[in-house]
Amino acid sequence: MEFPVQTANPAKAEAACLVVPVFKDGDLLPAAAKLDDASERLIGQLIERGDFDAKLGNVQLLPFAPGLSADRLMLVGLGERGKCQERAFIKALDAAFTAVAGLPVEDVAVAFTDVPVPERSIAWKARMTAEAAQRAVYRFDEFKSEKAPRPRLDKVALLLSDSEAADEAREGARIGNAVGQGVAYTRTLGNLPGNVCTPSYLADQAEQLGRESGGALTVEILDEAALEELGAHSLLSVGRGSEQPSRLIVMKYQGAENADEAPHVLVGKGITFDTGGISLKPGEAMDEMKFDMCGAASVFGTAKAVLGIRPKLNLVFIVAAAENMPDGRATKPGDIIKTLKGLTVEVLNTDAEGRLVLCDALTYAERFEPASVVDIATLTGAAIIALGHHATGLLSNDDDLALDLLDAGEAAWDRAWHLPLWDEYKEQLDSNFADMANIGGRPAGTITAACFLSRFADKFPWAHLDIAGTAWTSGKQKGASGRPVGLLTQYLLDREEEARQVESGS
Repeated sequence: MEFPVQTANPAKAEAACLVVPVFKDGDLLPAAAKLDDASERLIGQLIERGDFDAKLGNVQLLPFAPGLSADRLMLVGLGERGKCQERAFIKALDAAFTAVAGLPVEDVAVAFTDVPVPERSIAWKARMTAEAAQRAVYRFDEFKSEKAPRPRLDKVALLLSDSEAADEAREGARIGNAVGQGVAYTRTLGNLPGNVCTPSYLADQAEQLGRESGGALTVEILDEAALEELGAHSLLSVGRGSEQPSRLIVMKYQGAENADEAPHVLVGKGITFDTGGISLKPGEAMDEMKFDMCGAASVFGTAKAVLGIRPKLNLVFIVAAAENMPDGRATKPGDIIKTLKGLTVEVLNTDAEGRLVLCDALTYAERFEPASVVDIATLTGAAIIALGHHATGLLSNDDDLALDLLDAGEAAWDRAWHLPLWDEYKEQLDSNFADMANIGGRPAGTITAACFLSRFADKFPWAHLDIAGTAWTSGKQKGASGRPVGLLTQYLLDREEEARQVESGS
């Protein structure tokens, strides 16, 4: 999708539709005021007469726009001016682009950069606009015999009142477009059924990303023989009961000028379907366990966003992929397995399998001598109980890293919440028969899961993102969300900016 920036009089903008946000108080923003003058106060009169209620998210399409060069005019309600924060701004964007996506139009012009959002820049508003446009046109109908018509929108012009901010808006839109594409890719991988999206399928996707990257992304796939030789018995134990072979997928991006610069590493849990294994899950909603690879999907989506943005960083993307199934070879409760790190684990519950694949992936990450490691996983139902479906759970062995991720989540409006990782919780993982157990009981389940992982992340700054509550939506709107691609991409862009400042001495 294209996102050109226009600084001319919006009344002269030639587009199939002009999208204009307005507040309930009727005090028009700069672009809206110019359009109002050119159309003989059309917008003002509609608000004054009550023909358009500008409450948040309300949309009204005017099929003719007298005095304007655009074919149509769409008004979008922003609600009360004093309540226009990030959430309201994004809600208005989503309402506008959802409506636009249903129109038979290929191009629109939007005036959302005029909207005052406290402490948010033109670049941020342009980025959110691009992300919302990509979100609205996303469809997943690959397996439907009769497909609904696809949205035709492929060009969104950003109307800018301040011509001096044009470069800032272009850069924001460029990043938003890349993040939006990464989110869409993550959603598609998450939405694919488990009989299609297997560990081997994910490996194929990595190789395809590598081929399409123009040499920017190199890919290595470790199959079961390689994992056995390596000693990654914990990862292998999870897939023992499946006909689908497990994989460790490693993608490297070399963007820094210094090839030896320590990379930042993202590690994704890729359980392509989770029955629970011998500790079988209840049947209700088990179909949603195809989403148990959404951590891996977010790593793929972030890699795609990075390839669109091309930051000057060295990065490694690792995906631990397996299918958790019960059969005669499957790991049993009470089994003891040896991890790549050499620690032994008593498996008390085979449904706590995500940590068993991640621990070997975290140990594998040591070889890159990373600047930071962040793992992303749909790890615990306890995260949903603690935080619901709004915030991603964040735990870390490094307070600075945790703050960096929290800041990135606020900037990308893909927020996380910091939970404690105290030594007292680690005692719940004590085992009578092995170095540790793989579960610590019901209390603080999200924290004890992270405590387990922390035993394998003692050589580098590490953080864990539990996305069990944010990776997908249930019910009528069931589907993958694409989170936390926005947070992860912003975190990496912040590291690029940090490195630039260190290099320049500022």
